[in-house]
Amino acid sequence: MKTLLGSALICLCLAAPAFAQTSPAWRGHAGDEQHNAQAPAAGQKLAKLHWNTRIDLQPSAYIHYGSPMLTAANTILFPVKTTAMGGFQIEARDGGSGTLLWQADTKYIVPPTADWVPSFPAHLTAQNRLYYADQGGTVRFRDKPDARKGPKGQLAFFGIANYQAHPKPYNTNVMIDTPITADDAGDIFFGFVVMGKTPLKLQSGIARIGADGTGTWISAAKAANDSDITQVAMNSAPAISRDQTTIYIGVSNGTNGYLVGLDSTTLQPKYQAQLTDPATGQAAVVTDLSSAAPTIGPDNDVYYGVLESPATSHNCRGWLLHFDAGLDTTKIPGSFGWDDTVSVVPASIVPSYRGTSAYLVMTKYNNYLGCGLGDGRNRIAILDPDASQQDQYSKAQVMKEVLTILSPANVPGQRKSATYEWCINSAVVDVANKSVIANAEDGYSYRWDLATNKLSEKLNLNPPTSEAYTPTLIGPDGTVYAINDGVLYAIGN
Repeated sequence: MKTLLGSALICLCLAAPAFAQTSPAWRGHAGDEQHNAQAPAAGQKLAKLHWNTRIDLQPSAYIHYGSPMLTAANTILFPVKTTAMGGFQIEARDGGSGTLLWQADTKYIVPPTADWVPSFPAHLTAQNRLYYADQGGTVRFRDKPDARKGPKGQLAFFGIANYQAHPKPYNTNVMIDTPITADDAGDIFFGFVVMGKTPLKLQSGIARIGADGTGTWISAAKAANDSDITQVAMNSAPAISRDQTTIYIGVSNGTNGYLVGLDSTTLQPKYQAQLTDPATGQAAVVTDLSSAAPTIGPDNDVYYGVLESPATSHNCRGWLLHFDAGLDTTKIPGSFGWDDTVSVVPASIVPSYRGTSAYLVMTKYNNYLGCGLGDGRNRIAILDPDASQQDQYSKAQVMKEVLTILSPANVPGQRKSATYEWCINSAVVDVANKSVIANAEDGYSYRWDLATNKLSEKLNLNPPTSEAYTPTLIGPDGTVYAINDGVLYAIGN
Protein backbone atom coordinates (compact mmCIF):
# COMPACT_ATOMS: atom_id res chain seq x y z
CA MET A 1 0.00 0.00 0.00
CA LYS A 2 1.15 3.57 -0.62
CA THR A 3 0.28 6.75 1.19
CA LEU A 4 1.16 10.35 0.49
CA LEU A 5 3.22 11.70 3.39
CA GLY A 6 4.09 15.38 2.94
CA SER A 7 5.48 15.50 -0.58
CA ALA A 8 6.98 12.01 -0.53
CA LEU A 9 5.32 8.84 -1.79
CA ILE A 10 6.11 6.15 0.77
CA CYS A 11 5.78 2.35 0.58
CA LEU A 12 4.68 0.85 3.87
CA CYS A 13 4.75 -2.73 5.08
CA LEU A 14 1.35 -4.08 6.05
CA ALA A 15 0.97 -5.95 9.30
CA ALA A 16 -2.57 -6.98 10.21
CA PRO A 17 -2.90 -7.71 13.94
CA ALA A 18 -4.03 -11.03 15.33
CA PHE A 19 -7.48 -10.62 16.85
CA ALA A 20 -8.03 -11.59 20.48
CA GLN A 21 -11.05 -13.40 21.84
CA THR A 22 -11.35 -10.99 24.76
CA SER A 23 -10.25 -7.38 25.14
CA PRO A 24 -7.23 -6.76 27.39
CA ALA A 25 -7.88 -5.99 31.05
CA TRP A 26 -5.55 -2.96 31.10
CA ARG A 27 -4.32 -1.52 27.82
CA GLY A 28 -1.78 1.07 28.94
CA HIS A 29 -1.57 4.49 30.52
CA ALA A 30 -4.61 4.96 32.81
CA GLY A 31 -6.24 1.76 31.61
CA ASP A 32 -8.05 2.68 28.40
CA GLU A 33 -7.94 5.16 25.55
CA GLN A 34 -10.03 7.70 27.49
CA HIS A 35 -7.69 7.32 30.51
CA ASN A 36 -10.57 6.60 32.92
CA ALA A 37 -8.43 4.17 35.01
CA GLN A 38 -11.31 1.93 36.10
CA ALA A 39 -10.50 -1.60 37.24
CA PRO A 40 -11.67 -4.57 35.12
CA ALA A 41 -12.52 -6.61 38.24
CA ALA A 42 -13.00 -6.21 42.00
CA GLY A 43 -9.63 -5.69 43.60
CA GLN A 44 -8.32 -8.15 46.12
CA LYS A 45 -7.47 -6.97 49.63
CA LEU A 46 -4.14 -5.31 50.31
CA ALA A 47 -3.26 -8.21 52.58
CA LYS A 48 0.00 -9.70 51.37
CA LEU A 49 2.62 -9.64 48.69
CA HIS A 50 2.14 -12.29 45.99
CA TRP A 51 5.34 -11.60 44.08
CA ASN A 52 7.57 -8.73 43.00
CA THR A 53 10.18 -7.97 40.39
CA ARG A 54 12.53 -5.10 39.75
CA ILE A 55 11.54 -2.86 36.82
CA ASP A 56 14.43 -0.43 37.22
CA LEU A 57 17.92 -1.86 37.46
CA GLN A 58 19.37 1.56 38.28
CA PRO A 59 16.48 3.30 40.09
CA SER A 60 16.07 7.03 40.44
CA ALA A 61 13.43 9.22 42.03
CA TYR A 62 13.42 11.31 38.88
CA ILE A 63 11.39 9.15 36.55
CA HIS A 64 7.85 8.56 35.34
CA TYR A 65 7.25 4.82 35.28
CA GLY A 66 5.21 3.62 32.32
CA SER A 67 2.07 1.66 33.09
CA PRO A 68 2.15 -2.14 32.93
CA MET A 69 -0.43 -3.76 30.64
CA LEU A 70 -2.60 -6.81 31.34
CA THR A 71 -4.13 -9.27 28.90
CA ALA A 72 -7.50 -10.91 29.53
CA ALA A 73 -5.56 -14.15 30.19
CA ASN A 74 -3.69 -12.41 33.03
CA THR A 75 -0.30 -11.89 31.43
CA ILE A 76 1.31 -8.71 32.69
CA LEU A 77 3.57 -6.80 30.28
CA PHE A 78 5.87 -4.01 31.41
CA PRO A 79 9.07 -2.13 30.54
CA VAL A 80 12.26 -2.64 32.57
CA LYS A 81 14.81 0.17 32.67
CA THR A 82 18.31 -1.27 32.49
CA THR A 83 20.56 1.82 32.74
CA ALA A 84 20.48 5.10 34.66
CA MET A 85 18.99 7.28 31.91
CA GLY A 86 17.46 4.75 29.54
CA GLY A 87 18.01 1.35 28.05
CA PHE A 88 14.88 -0.79 28.20
CA GLN A 89 13.53 -4.27 27.70
CA ILE A 90 9.99 -5.64 27.76
CA GLU A 91 9.04 -8.47 30.09
CA ALA A 92 5.93 -10.67 30.04
CA ARG A 93 5.06 -12.52 33.26
CA ASP A 94 2.22 -14.67 34.48
CA GLY A 95 0.08 -12.42 36.65
CA GLY A 96 -0.69 -15.16 39.12
CA SER A 97 2.82 -16.41 39.84
CA GLY A 98 5.17 -13.78 38.43
CA THR A 99 6.84 -16.44 36.25
CA LEU A 100 8.75 -14.94 33.33
CA LEU A 101 7.17 -15.94 30.00
CA TRP A 102 9.31 -13.98 27.59
CA GLN A 103 11.32 -10.80 27.23
CA ALA A 104 12.37 -8.59 24.34
CA ASP A 105 15.05 -5.97 23.97
CA THR A 106 14.45 -2.52 22.55
CA LYS A 107 16.92 0.10 21.38
CA TYR A 108 14.60 2.95 22.36
CA ILE A 109 16.47 6.17 23.11
CA VAL A 110 15.05 8.51 25.74
CA PRO A 111 14.48 12.06 24.43
CA PRO A 112 16.55 14.78 26.10
CA THR A 113 15.08 16.03 29.38
CA ALA A 114 16.28 18.30 32.17
CA ASP A 115 16.20 15.61 34.87
CA TRP A 116 13.24 13.25 34.65
CA VAL A 117 13.26 10.08 32.58
CA PRO A 118 9.95 10.03 30.66
CA SER A 119 7.61 7.06 30.75
CA PHE A 120 8.42 4.27 28.31
CA PRO A 121 5.99 4.20 25.34
CA ALA A 122 4.02 0.95 25.12
CA HIS A 123 0.39 -0.11 24.64
CA LEU A 124 -1.69 -3.27 24.31
CA THR A 125 -4.42 -2.93 21.69
CA ALA A 126 -7.95 -4.30 21.81
CA GLN A 127 -6.69 -6.94 19.34
CA ASN A 128 -4.07 -8.09 21.90
CA ARG A 129 -1.15 -6.69 19.93
CA LEU A 130 1.63 -5.19 22.04
CA TYR A 131 3.31 -2.09 20.62
CA TYR A 132 6.45 -0.64 22.18
CA ALA A 133 8.92 2.05 21.21
CA ASP A 134 12.22 1.46 19.47
CA GLN A 135 14.93 3.76 18.15
CA GLY A 136 14.46 6.25 15.34
CA GLY A 137 10.78 6.90 16.07
CA THR A 138 9.92 3.32 15.10
CA VAL A 139 7.74 0.89 17.04
CA ARG A 140 8.02 -2.84 17.54
CA PHE A 141 4.99 -5.08 17.81
CA ARG A 142 4.41 -8.53 19.30
CA ASP A 143 1.25 -10.58 18.71
CA LYS A 144 0.10 -13.42 20.98
CA PRO A 145 1.67 -11.86 24.08
CA ASP A 146 0.32 -14.67 26.31
CA ALA A 147 2.48 -17.19 24.44
CA ARG A 148 6.22 -17.65 24.78
CA LYS A 149 6.58 -16.98 21.06
CA GLY A 150 4.48 -14.90 18.68
CA PRO A 151 4.60 -12.92 15.43
CA LYS A 152 6.57 -9.72 15.67
CA GLY A 153 7.79 -6.86 13.53
CA GLN A 154 8.81 -3.22 13.24
CA LEU A 155 6.88 -0.25 11.81
CA ALA A 156 7.59 3.43 11.18
CA PHE A 157 5.05 6.21 10.84
CA PHE A 158 7.20 7.67 8.04
CA GLY A 159 7.64 4.32 6.25
CA ILE A 160 9.77 1.40 7.40
CA ALA A 161 11.47 1.30 3.98
CA ASN A 162 12.57 4.91 4.46
CA TYR A 163 13.90 4.08 7.91
CA GLN A 164 15.79 1.02 6.68
CA ALA A 165 17.33 3.00 3.81
CA HIS A 166 18.77 5.69 6.14
CA PRO A 167 18.57 4.52 9.76
CA LYS A 168 21.37 6.65 11.22
CA PRO A 169 19.78 10.13 10.98
CA TYR A 170 16.49 8.80 12.33
CA ASN A 171 18.17 6.92 15.18
CA THR A 172 20.08 10.06 16.14
CA ASN A 173 17.32 12.61 15.77
CA VAL A 174 13.84 11.07 16.19
CA MET A 175 12.44 9.83 19.53
CA ILE A 176 8.93 8.95 20.68
CA ASP A 177 8.21 11.18 23.69
CA THR A 178 4.73 10.15 24.89
CA PRO A 179 3.02 6.91 25.84
CA ILE A 180 1.35 5.11 22.94
CA THR A 181 -2.47 4.95 22.78
CA ALA A 182 -4.62 2.78 20.49
CA ASP A 183 -8.20 3.23 19.38
CA ASP A 184 -10.65 0.33 19.36
CA ALA A 185 -9.69 -0.62 15.79
CA GLY A 186 -6.01 -1.05 16.72
CA ASP A 187 -4.70 2.18 15.18
CA ILE A 188 -1.98 3.72 17.38
CA PHE A 189 -1.06 7.32 18.16
CA PHE A 190 1.90 8.96 19.88
CA GLY A 191 3.98 12.11 20.04
CA PHE A 192 7.55 12.31 18.79
CA VAL A 193 10.41 14.81 18.95
CA VAL A 194 12.88 15.60 16.16
CA MET A 195 16.30 16.89 17.27
CA GLY A 196 17.97 17.38 13.89
CA LYS A 197 17.81 16.81 10.14
CA THR A 198 16.23 13.73 8.59
CA PRO A 199 15.89 12.71 4.92
CA LEU A 200 12.12 13.31 5.00
CA LYS A 201 12.47 16.63 6.87
CA LEU A 202 10.39 15.43 9.81
CA GLN A 203 9.29 17.93 12.43
CA SER A 204 8.29 17.21 16.01
CA GLY A 205 4.64 16.21 16.09
CA ILE A 206 1.96 13.55 16.39
CA ALA A 207 2.04 10.20 14.57
CA ARG A 208 -0.57 7.64 13.61
CA ILE A 209 0.07 4.08 12.47
CA GLY A 210 -3.03 2.27 11.27
CA ALA A 211 -3.81 -1.34 12.13
CA ASP A 212 -2.79 -2.14 8.53
CA GLY A 213 0.64 -0.51 9.00
CA THR A 214 -0.16 2.72 7.14
CA GLY A 215 1.55 5.73 8.73
CA THR A 216 1.01 9.46 8.74
CA TRP A 217 1.97 12.42 10.91
CA ILE A 218 1.36 16.11 11.55
CA SER A 219 3.75 18.64 13.06
CA ALA A 220 2.92 20.07 16.48
CA ALA A 221 2.98 23.57 14.95
CA LYS A 222 0.41 22.65 12.31
CA ALA A 223 -1.74 20.82 14.87
CA ALA A 224 -1.95 24.04 16.92
CA ASN A 225 -1.98 26.42 13.94
CA ASP A 226 0.87 28.27 15.67
CA SER A 227 4.37 28.42 14.21
CA ASP A 228 5.87 29.01 17.66
CA ILE A 229 4.84 25.54 18.81
CA THR A 230 7.82 23.21 18.66
CA GLN A 231 6.90 19.94 20.38
CA VAL A 232 4.36 17.57 21.80
CA ALA A 233 4.20 17.84 25.59
CA MET A 234 6.37 15.05 26.94
CA ASN A 235 4.42 12.21 28.61
CA SER A 236 1.11 13.56 27.23
CA ALA A 237 -0.44 10.24 26.25
CA PRO A 238 -3.01 10.81 23.49
CA ALA A 239 -6.63 10.33 24.56
CA ILE A 240 -9.30 9.17 22.12
CA SER A 241 -12.92 10.30 22.13
CA ARG A 242 -15.61 7.75 22.91
CA ASP A 243 -16.88 7.85 19.33
CA GLN A 244 -13.28 7.22 18.17
CA THR A 245 -13.22 10.25 15.84
CA THR A 246 -10.92 12.62 17.74
CA ILE A 247 -7.59 12.35 19.52
CA TYR A 248 -6.58 14.91 22.16
CA ILE A 249 -2.98 15.74 23.05
CA GLY A 250 -0.95 18.61 24.52
CA VAL A 251 1.57 20.59 22.47
CA SER A 252 3.93 23.39 23.52
CA ASN A 253 6.78 25.73 22.72
CA GLY A 254 8.69 24.25 25.66
CA THR A 255 6.93 26.55 28.13
CA ASN A 256 3.35 27.31 27.10
CA GLY A 257 0.97 25.62 24.74
CA TYR A 258 -2.37 24.21 23.64
CA LEU A 259 -4.62 21.23 24.02
CA VAL A 260 -5.52 20.13 20.50
CA GLY A 261 -8.10 17.78 19.02
CA LEU A 262 -7.21 16.04 15.76
CA ASP A 263 -9.16 13.88 13.33
CA SER A 264 -8.33 10.31 14.30
CA THR A 265 -8.07 9.14 10.67
CA THR A 266 -6.26 12.01 8.97
CA LEU A 267 -4.72 13.87 11.95
CA GLN A 268 -6.09 17.10 10.53
CA PRO A 269 -6.76 19.76 13.19
CA LYS A 270 -10.33 19.97 14.51
CA TYR A 271 -10.13 21.83 17.82
CA GLN A 272 -7.66 23.76 19.92
CA ALA A 273 -7.60 25.55 23.26
CA GLN A 274 -4.84 27.77 24.57
CA LEU A 275 -3.83 26.64 28.05
CA THR A 276 -4.18 29.47 30.57
CA ASP A 277 -3.98 29.86 34.34
CA PRO A 278 -7.58 30.30 35.56
CA ALA A 279 -6.51 32.55 38.45
CA THR A 280 -4.18 34.96 36.62
CA GLY A 281 -5.22 34.66 32.97
CA GLN A 282 -1.56 34.20 32.02
CA ALA A 283 -0.38 31.40 29.75
CA ALA A 284 -0.09 28.27 31.87
CA VAL A 285 3.17 26.35 31.95
CA VAL A 286 3.45 23.05 30.06
CA THR A 287 6.56 21.33 31.37
CA ASP A 288 8.45 18.23 30.27
CA LEU A 289 8.62 17.25 33.96
CA SER A 290 4.86 16.63 34.03
CA SER A 291 3.08 13.29 33.72
CA ALA A 292 -0.30 14.86 32.88
CA ALA A 293 -2.26 13.41 29.97
CA PRO A 294 -5.81 14.24 28.83
CA THR A 295 -8.74 12.36 30.37
CA ILE A 296 -12.10 12.15 28.60
CA GLY A 297 -15.18 11.91 30.79
CA PRO A 298 -18.35 9.90 30.05
CA ASP A 299 -19.98 13.15 28.82
CA ASN A 300 -17.02 13.75 26.46
CA ASP A 301 -15.60 16.63 28.54
CA VAL A 302 -11.81 16.81 28.42
CA TYR A 303 -9.48 17.31 31.41
CA TYR A 304 -5.80 18.25 31.26
CA GLY A 305 -3.29 19.34 33.90
CA VAL A 306 -0.88 22.30 33.69
CA LEU A 307 1.43 24.29 35.96
CA GLU A 308 0.47 27.73 37.22
CA SER A 309 1.84 31.07 36.02
CA PRO A 310 3.56 32.90 37.65
CA ALA A 311 5.62 30.08 39.08
CA THR A 312 4.77 28.95 42.64
CA SER A 313 1.69 31.23 42.73
CA HIS A 314 -0.49 28.16 43.38
CA ASN A 315 1.97 26.27 45.61
CA CYS A 316 3.18 24.25 42.60
CA ARG A 317 -0.21 22.54 42.51
CA GLY A 318 -0.95 23.65 38.96
CA TRP A 319 -4.50 23.37 37.64
CA LEU A 320 -6.79 20.76 36.16
CA LEU A 321 -8.18 22.52 33.11
CA HIS A 322 -11.64 21.44 31.95
CA PHE A 323 -13.16 21.80 28.47
CA ASP A 324 -16.10 20.59 26.43
CA ALA A 325 -15.42 18.13 23.59
CA GLY A 326 -14.92 20.92 21.05
CA LEU A 327 -12.41 22.71 23.32
CA ASP A 328 -14.31 25.96 22.77
CA THR A 329 -15.98 26.15 26.20
CA THR A 330 -13.83 26.45 29.31
CA LYS A 331 -15.48 24.86 32.33
CA ILE A 332 -14.75 24.76 36.08
CA PRO A 333 -11.05 23.97 36.73
CA GLY A 334 -9.68 21.75 39.47
CA SER A 335 -7.30 23.04 42.12
CA PHE A 336 -4.51 20.58 41.27
CA GLY A 337 -3.33 19.02 38.08
CA TRP A 338 0.18 19.64 36.89
CA ASP A 339 1.62 16.11 37.09
CA ASP A 340 -1.37 13.78 37.25
CA THR A 341 -3.81 12.10 34.87
CA VAL A 342 -7.18 12.20 36.61
CA SER A 343 -9.33 9.07 37.01
CA VAL A 344 -13.09 8.87 36.46
CA VAL A 345 -15.22 7.86 39.47
CA PRO A 346 -18.90 6.89 39.00
CA ALA A 347 -20.90 9.11 41.35
CA SER A 348 -22.82 6.03 42.45
CA ILE A 349 -19.81 4.63 44.33
CA VAL A 350 -19.56 7.69 46.60
CA PRO A 351 -22.59 7.22 48.90
CA SER A 352 -22.24 10.60 50.58
CA TYR A 353 -22.44 12.49 47.27
CA ARG A 354 -25.65 14.53 46.88
CA GLY A 355 -24.87 16.47 43.71
CA THR A 356 -26.17 16.06 40.19
CA SER A 357 -23.08 14.91 38.28
CA ALA A 358 -23.12 11.37 36.90
CA TYR A 359 -19.39 11.04 37.50
CA LEU A 360 -16.65 12.60 39.60
CA VAL A 361 -12.88 12.85 39.07
CA MET A 362 -10.12 11.56 41.33
CA THR A 363 -6.85 13.45 41.49
CA LYS A 364 -3.68 13.85 43.44
CA TYR A 365 -4.04 16.92 45.68
CA ASN A 366 -0.60 17.60 47.15
CA ASN A 367 0.23 20.98 48.71
CA TYR A 368 4.01 20.93 48.48
CA LEU A 369 5.96 22.18 51.47
CA GLY A 370 8.28 25.04 50.60
CA CYS A 371 6.69 25.87 47.26
CA GLY A 372 4.80 29.17 47.50
CA LEU A 373 2.75 28.93 50.67
CA GLY A 374 2.49 25.14 50.55
CA ASP A 375 2.14 23.61 54.02
CA GLY A 376 3.02 20.02 53.18
CA ARG A 377 -0.49 18.75 53.92
CA ASN A 378 -0.63 16.33 51.01
CA ARG A 379 -3.99 14.83 50.02
CA ILE A 380 -5.83 12.98 47.30
CA ALA A 381 -9.30 14.17 46.30
CA ILE A 382 -12.62 13.34 44.67
CA LEU A 383 -13.97 16.42 42.86
CA ASP A 384 -17.31 17.36 41.31
CA PRO A 385 -16.57 18.62 37.79
CA ASP A 386 -19.90 20.48 37.56
CA ALA A 387 -20.04 22.26 40.94
CA SER A 388 -17.74 24.97 42.24
CA GLN A 389 -16.28 26.38 45.44
CA GLN A 390 -13.84 29.13 46.33
CA ASP A 391 -10.26 27.92 45.90
CA GLN A 392 -8.33 27.86 49.16
CA TYR A 393 -5.14 29.10 47.49
CA SER A 394 -6.33 31.71 44.97
CA LYS A 395 -9.26 33.90 43.94
CA ALA A 396 -10.46 31.34 41.41
CA GLN A 397 -13.59 29.22 41.59
CA VAL A 398 -12.64 25.55 41.38
CA MET A 399 -14.27 22.12 41.31
CA LYS A 400 -16.07 21.35 44.54
CA GLU A 401 -14.33 18.93 46.86
CA VAL A 402 -16.54 15.90 47.49
CA LEU A 403 -13.96 13.94 49.52
CA THR A 404 -10.32 14.52 50.39
CA ILE A 405 -8.00 12.47 52.53
CA LEU A 406 -4.65 13.33 54.04
CA SER A 407 -1.53 11.26 53.57
CA PRO A 408 -1.32 9.62 57.01
CA ALA A 409 2.38 9.69 57.89
CA ASN A 410 4.41 12.73 58.91
CA VAL A 411 7.82 13.35 57.36
CA PRO A 412 10.62 13.21 59.95
CA GLY A 413 12.62 16.41 60.19
CA GLN A 414 9.98 18.59 58.56
CA ARG A 415 7.36 20.74 60.22
CA LYS A 416 4.97 18.72 62.36
CA SER A 417 2.03 19.05 59.98
CA ALA A 418 3.92 17.93 56.84
CA THR A 419 2.99 14.51 55.45
CA TYR A 420 4.51 12.29 52.79
CA GLU A 421 3.48 13.07 49.23
CA TRP A 422 1.12 10.92 47.22
CA CYS A 423 3.28 9.75 44.32
CA ILE A 424 0.95 8.71 41.53
CA ASN A 425 0.62 9.64 37.88
CA SER A 426 -2.63 7.65 37.56
CA ALA A 427 -4.62 5.85 40.27
CA VAL A 428 -6.93 2.89 39.66
CA VAL A 429 -10.60 3.16 40.64
CA ASP A 430 -11.86 -0.10 42.15
CA VAL A 431 -15.51 0.42 41.19
CA ALA A 432 -16.76 -2.86 42.65
CA ASN A 433 -15.24 -2.09 46.05
CA LYS A 434 -16.07 1.64 45.98
CA SER A 435 -12.46 2.59 46.48
CA VAL A 436 -9.23 3.94 44.98
CA ILE A 437 -5.74 2.41 45.27
CA ALA A 438 -2.88 4.90 45.56
CA ASN A 439 0.80 4.93 46.57
CA ALA A 440 2.50 7.34 48.98
CA GLU A 441 6.14 8.21 49.57
CA ASP A 442 5.98 6.56 53.00
CA GLY A 443 6.41 3.23 51.22
CA TYR A 444 2.81 2.05 51.55
CA SER A 445 0.07 1.31 49.06
CA TYR A 446 -3.36 2.36 50.37
CA ARG A 447 -7.01 1.58 49.70
CA TRP A 448 -9.14 4.71 50.03
CA ASP A 449 -12.67 3.59 50.90
CA LEU A 450 -15.04 6.11 49.29
CA ALA A 451 -18.01 4.95 51.41
CA THR A 452 -16.28 5.75 54.71
CA ASN A 453 -13.65 8.27 53.51
CA LYS A 454 -10.99 6.28 55.32
CA LEU A 455 -7.77 4.56 54.35
CA SER A 456 -9.22 1.14 55.09
CA GLU A 457 -6.27 -1.03 54.00
CA LYS A 458 -2.56 -0.57 53.59
CA LEU A 459 0.47 -2.68 52.79
CA ASN A 460 4.09 -1.71 53.34
CA LEU A 461 6.17 -2.18 50.21
CA ASN A 462 9.47 -0.60 51.23
CA PRO A 463 10.92 2.04 53.58
CA PRO A 464 10.06 5.71 52.90
CA THR A 465 11.98 7.02 49.92
CA SER A 466 11.98 9.96 47.57
CA GLU A 467 9.63 8.35 45.10
CA ALA A 468 9.11 8.44 41.36
CA TYR A 469 5.65 9.01 39.90
CA THR A 470 3.87 5.68 39.59
CA PRO A 471 0.61 4.14 38.35
CA THR A 472 -1.61 1.66 40.17
CA LEU A 473 -3.76 -0.93 38.40
CA ILE A 474 -5.85 -4.06 38.99
CA GLY A 475 -5.73 -7.27 36.96
CA PRO A 476 -8.55 -9.51 35.70
CA ASP A 477 -8.17 -11.76 38.78
CA GLY A 478 -8.29 -8.77 41.16
CA THR A 479 -4.55 -8.65 41.84
CA VAL A 480 -3.47 -5.11 42.71
CA TYR A 481 -0.26 -3.85 41.10
CA ALA A 482 1.82 -1.00 42.49
CA ILE A 483 5.30 0.33 41.78
CA ASN A 484 7.55 1.58 44.56
CA ASP A 485 11.28 2.29 44.54
CA GLY A 486 11.73 0.72 41.10
CA VAL A 487 9.95 -2.54 42.00
CA LEU A 488 6.64 -3.86 40.66
CA TYR A 489 4.57 -5.46 43.43
CA ALA A 490 1.65 -7.87 42.94
CA ILE A 491 -0.64 -7.61 45.98
CA GLY A 492 -3.80 -9.39 47.10
CA ASN A 493 -5.59 -11.74 49.45
